[in-house]
Amino acid sequence: MLMFARLMVGGFVLSAIAGHALAADATLTIHHFLSPKSETHKSFIVPWAKRIEQQSQGRIKFEIFPSMAMGGKPPELYRQVRDGTADIIWTLIGYTPGVFPRSEVFELPTIHRGSAAATNQAIQENFGLVAEDYKDLQPILVHVHAGNAIHMRTKAVRQVSDLRGLKLRTPSRTGAWLIQALGAEPVGMPVPALPQALSKGVVDGALVPFEILLPLKLPQLTRYSIEGADNSRFGTSVFLFAMNKERYKALPADLRAIIDANSGAGIAKAVGEMWDNIEEPGKVAQEKSGGEVIKLDEVTKGTFDALGATVVRRWLGEAKARGIDGAALVKAVRTSMEKFSR
Repeated sequence: MLMFARLMVGGFVLSAIAGHALAADATLTIHHFLSPKSETHKSFIVPWAKRIEQQSQGRIKFEIFPSMAMGGKPPELYRQVRDGTADIIWTLIGYTPGVFPRSEVFELPTIHRGSAAATNQAIQENFGLVAEDYKDLQPILVHVHAGNAIHMRTKAVRQVSDLRGLKLRTPSRTGAWLIQALGAEPVGMPVPALPQALSKGVVDGALVPFEILLPLKLPQLTRYSIEGADNSRFGTSVFLFAMNKERYKALPADLRAIIDANSGAGIAKAVGEMWDNIEEPGKVAQEKSGGEVIKLDEVTKGTFDALGATVVRRWLGEAKARGIDGAALVKAVRTSMEKFSR
C-alpha cells in the first residue's frame, strides 16, 4: 500500500509537471512535514513560492506537498532533496543528527536568546563558517524559530528541580543534552507525533515554540508553558529550506537569480521577524484554555542557563573531536548575536 501511495503521488507530480510544461520553464516540488494549517506553510512557504512565480512571470511554478504527502517520514526529507526525489524541502536539521555538525552552534542554549530575527542574521553573517554542512545541497535559507519554551501536561515548572525524572520531547540532540542536564529524560520524535505522545502520557512535556501550539492543538493537551524574562528560551531549532543542487544548476541563469534574490540574507531577517511575531497567539491560546504561561525571573532563568552552558561545553568537546573549530564558531556567533540583539 505504501508503494502504491508513493506511485500515485509520483503520478500526480508528473501530471502536474506535464500540465504546466507549456506555461513554465520549470515546475518544482516543495515537500515538508507540517500541516497546511501551520504558519510555516501559510506564512512562509506558500508566500515564498507565489513571490517567485510572480517575479518569474510564471516561468517557475510550484507544487507544494505538506504533511509528507510525497511519502516517507520527516527524517527522510534531507535525503529526498539531496537525491532529487523532491526538488525543494523544508525540514529540521535535528532530524538527521551528524549531517549538519557546524550548524548546531546556532541552536545551543545561551547562544540563541529568543529572537529568531537576531539569530537568522547571525547565521547569515557566519554562513561561510558552516557552509561545508550544505555542500550536497543548494540552501535557500537556514533559519531558526523564536526558540524552545517548555510545555508541560500537568506539572508547573518554576525551578530546575521540578523537571527531575520527567520525560520531555526533544527536537534535536542538543535539545536532548539540555534535557539531560536539567535532570529529565529526553524523548526524540518528529513534532507531528507530539499530540498523541502527550495525550497518552508517553511524555510529560516538550521543547517547542509557542507558534506550534495552535496547529497541534497543544493548549488542550498541556497546562503550563515556561519561558524566561524578555521571551528568553531554552535553545532553539535550526531549520533548512533547500533545493536539489542539480535541479538548481539546470535552471536558466535568470531564474537562478530570482531564487537567489529570495534566499539567504535577502529574506533572513523578515522570516525571523515573522517567527517572532507568531509566538503571541500561542501564548494567548494557552491562557484562554485555562493554562498558565510561567515567566521565570532572571535569577531562576540563570540557574537553567548555567546548565545550558554545560551543553555548550559538551558540544565544543565533540566538535573538537570531529576536527571542527567549535570555539571559533561560538566566539563568532556570540559576537554576531550581541550585534543583532541590540
